[in-house]
Amino acid sequence: MVLISSKNPSILLGMVLLFSLYPAHGQEADPEATPANLRGIWRAQMPAGDYLVNLSAITSLSQHEYTVEGAGKVTEVNIATQGSAIARFYFLEPALPQAPGGVGQSAIDLMKEKAEEAVGRAGAADIWSKVVKSYPVATHAHTIEYRVTNKETLSRLFKSAERSWTHGKGETFKP
Repeated sequence: MVLISSKNPSILLGMVLLFSLYPAHGQEADPEATPANLRGIWRAQMPAGDYLVNLSAITSLSQHEYTVEGAGKVTEVNIATQGSAIARFYFLEPALPQAPGGVGQSAIDLMKEKAEEAVGRAGAADIWSKVVKSYPVATHAHTIEYRVTNKETLSRLFKSAERSWTHGKGETFKP
């Protein structure tokens, strides 16, 4: 047991500082003072797993779109780090037929809607939140990949990572 007296004020100061850092039992912690914020870590809690990166290790952050021949359009966010891995978050829009001159486009759109409903009823809707790879053809060495279900989620993810990186404050993103 340590006795605190006026002869040893440094112990008293140390204890006051120590107890001020931790909430009392039963008290809510400040939501802004999460462990990720305190350590400068950006975290993405994705349906397929979690990704954490130290903000000081990020070397670049990008968001862009491209077309994959025969497959559709890909919108992705990449987070490159000082290490050898790159994190890739993407949304894939399948290539859908377009009606010539817009004639019959509503029928094509209705077919797409019905197909999405069927996937939902079959219990396979979460497949759109998982990365699908054909080994060894589609293996991307040192790439950590996550698939998102829509562009809006991808845009929010990019903004979260950008805000965290540019302000130097850790943050947790959840789709």
